[in-house]
Amino acid sequence: MKFETIEAYSLPERIEAIAKYLVSILSVNGTAGEVKLADAIYELLQSAPYFKAHPEDLWQQVLENDSLKRKNNFALLKKSGTTKTVILHSHMDTVGIEDYGPLKTIANDPDALLDFFKDYDDDPVVQEHAKSGDWLFGRGILDMKSGDAVNIATLLYYMEHMDELPCNLLVMTNCVEENDHTGAIQASSELLRLRKAGYDFKVAINTDFISPSYDGDDKKYIYTGAAGKMLTCFYIKGRETHVGSCLMGIDATMISSAINLKINTNLDLVEKIDNEDILPSSVLLQRDCKDFYNVQTNKRANLYFNTFLYEKSADTILCTLMEASREAVHEVSRHYKERFKIYSERSHIHSQISHDITVMTFSQYLDVLEKKGFDSQALIREFFETIGDYDKREVGFDLIDYLEAKTQSDEAKVIVFLAPPFCPHNYTDCDSNVDQALEKMMAEFPEEHFVKRRFFPFLSDSSYLAMQESPEDIEKLKANFPLMDAIYPLPVDTIRKLDIPALDLGVYGIGAHTWKERLYKPYSYHTLPKVIRSFIKHLS
Repeated sequence: MKFETIEAYSLPERIEAIAKYLVSILSVNGTAGEVKLADAIYELLQSAPYFKAHPEDLWQQVLENDSLKRKNNFALLKKSGTTKTVILHSHMDTVGIEDYGPLKTIANDPDALLDFFKDYDDDPVVQEHAKSGDWLFGRGILDMKSGDAVNIATLLYYMEHMDELPCNLLVMTNCVEENDHTGAIQASSELLRLRKAGYDFKVAINTDFISPSYDGDDKKYIYTGAAGKMLTCFYIKGRETHVGSCLMGIDATMISSAINLKINTNLDLVEKIDNEDILPSSVLLQRDCKDFYNVQTNKRANLYFNTFLYEKSADTILCTLMEASREAVHEVSRHYKERFKIYSERSHIHSQISHDITVMTFSQYLDVLEKKGFDSQALIREFFETIGDYDKREVGFDLIDYLEAKTQSDEAKVIVFLAPPFCPHNYTDCDSNVDQALEKMMAEFPEEHFVKRRFFPFLSDSSYLAMQESPEDIEKLKANFPLMDAIYPLPVDTIRKLDIPALDLGVYGIGAHTWKERLYKPYSYHTLPKVIRSFIKHLS
């Protein structure tokens, strides 16, 4: 697509055309499609008159150490006489299309999907939406290629109406958001370079999607910060035995099941914050480590949870989950002891079997190894030198397996640690200039029923623009994050220096990450661009 193709369109028509074009280019996370989409956006902007005249203000950043050579895009629209700068940012990757089943071939064709859903009787609400003409369907139409399109079209609008632009405008499109946020993490170095060049970042606006919180919810949510996230991992080691003597061992899957039941979606373990959408930990992986069928009980299991962070530090939340896991493991141990006692009495077995299970953090585990005379750091370095390609989520489990083998430990244990990604949490002060500008903007759109919240309830690249975590918090985090600096280097100092207030003024829709993903056009393509321009006007 070239600028000339959409030059005569109205702003909403431009946004829709750009969004459909971007959706047509599959950019599933971890595929070459991410590169293709980045180049398509770059070429579209490159064809605009401003960037033909100022090619130095449009550039790409190729990710370091990325096998696909994925890219971030930066487009800077300069306003003379000011250093004030507003960032509009969005991500380009999507989740996969497997959930579309037989419709996979049209998952990236909004028009074809619209025709399908018009005749889709199994879901009357979706069918009504399709027939109304107000909704668009397709992978990424909501999360978040319409957000990309809004930002691009807003840039083009200001390019043609420079008198309305009160500041510099930087549009940034990032890759690799859906899993590791590597695009935003590496983009922080470019933002710091621009900061040093004199650009004063007043705010970063993310146009990632918003959705109703419940049926009949007509509010539009504005988020003045981002929830954090940690991946809380449980390395679980039991004691294997033959099924013919199953009570002599400790089944690792029983331990993992107990921890899962104790932590998964447990609202008693969440932070208590009024008027915020506070979510509990949810399991993302639970599996045993057997490679094939045999009649040996399970010795090993892996388990990890998505855990959101709001006001409290990762270390504080980890302590809460540690206590919960200790309670769960204690119950498993108690059950084993009771059942073995009954079994022994019935079978006239006189044997002393330990069913004790130790629960500790990774840092505590390393302390145990040191007390036994092992050089844990030397062993960790030795491990890392031996691995080739790796899954960042699996490295911690593999490392502990390695340490267990090297130290010949045979004790039943649960080791709790963290793995990528880690997303810092941040929020904007309620009495800031940003908040005041939001209030003025909201007053202009009473019909939208805007409601402010501090924490974007999903995961967001906004996490890497500012951070509430203290240096002490980060040190405690690293202590329980195996090989963090090697496998997930987080530019903490850069993020602290940036300290950019981060908002979400998102497109509106339903069903993100499902095959019924759909976007509401009247708000997203007509109202939202006006909302963004109003906010920028009041901020400056």
